[in-house]
Amino acid sequence: MRKARWLAEWADKTGKPAIYHCVSRVVDRRFVLGDEEREKFRTFMRMQENFSGCRVLSYCVMSNHFHILLEVPVMPEGGITDRELLKRLGAVYGEAFVAGVEAELAGARKDGDEALVAEIHARFTYRMHSLSEFMKTLLQRFTRWFNRTHERCGTLWEQRYKSVIVESGVAARTMAAYIDLNPVRAGMVKDPADYRWSSYGEAVGGGKKGNGKKARAGLVRAANLKLETFNPKGEEDLVGQWREVSRTYRRVMGMALERKALNSKVQPSRKSGAAAGMNDAEYLENTPPEGSAPLSMAKMLRCRVRYFTDGAVIGSKGFVDDAFASARSRVSGKRKDGARRLRGNGKAAADTLWSMRDLRVGVT
Repeated sequence: MRKARWLAEWADKTGKPAIYHCVSRVVDRRFVLGDEEREKFRTFMRMQENFSGCRVLSYCVMSNHFHILLEVPVMPEGGITDRELLKRLGAVYGEAFVAGVEAELAGARKDGDEALVAEIHARFTYRMHSLSEFMKTLLQRFTRWFNRTHERCGTLWEQRYKSVIVESGVAARTMAAYIDLNPVRAGMVKDPADYRWSSYGEAVGGGKKGNGKKARAGLVRAANLKLETFNPKGEEDLVGQWREVSRTYRRVMGMALERKALNSKVQPSRKSGAAAGMNDAEYLENTPPEGSAPLSMAKMLRCRVRYFTDGAVIGSKGFVDDAFASARSRVSGKRKDGARRLRGNGKAAADTLWSMRDLRVGVT
């Protein structure tokens, strides 16, 4: 029997966006996603992002699975404008199709037929601002392309995709880093910047098309912003914060600021206690920036943390308890609260992050 998916039920009431960590694996966990396939997956992901109004904060496409940290905003009150609708349609449909919708809208507006205008919008907007529609469309579209390209048929993905609700702030920043460190954990690269098919690799090196702005904006939002309402800054504004945020983000990942360790000794102002005698790279890895996770959490991210894929809700104790309260009917009546302490590989975050599910197997 399938477990019902945990969704951010407060989103429609508060207007605050929800963030989800989504994971899906290839059937039988076969290693079938090569360079071409990973590039195509990223292309489809960006197309769906531009269409749906959702924002990819972090992602990593591996050889047999992928991770996406997705921000899903509530549909604006009153819907979106005709201009915005046409812009989004242009992300996934051809010019002729969009022109046809534009002409239909223009005709309805001219006739003052608001009911028809609403019906035209509804044809497409039900697929926007939705976790399930984003994932369903992305997986189906990639599967069709993959099957056609490799002359195969049938399902490509193993069961349903997994999703975990993630609190903005520390939890989102930590989850983004966990996602970007996938190829490091797998022993494929030593530095996440060297892996092309991830948010950090794209942000540093740019994608096959473009200059990495989309990835930088997503990571800035994941690493640096506390989301209270969905009022995102312009992409250019977010990208402008990348230089500063990227330094903090590398610290969260436990990486040196520079790609190579520096040989110079730390500055006198740094020399205090354990910092004395360290070079810059050593100091960085042992001195977390203000407001970031401690070193033990950076080390934790090099391990598989099952809570991050199976914990249902991840965040502060208050955040998890609030999510529990909003979905009280889903759990046993004997349970008094929602937050459960992380154990095993997640123990380093036990006083910072909490889980909805109390996992007991596979948490070492």
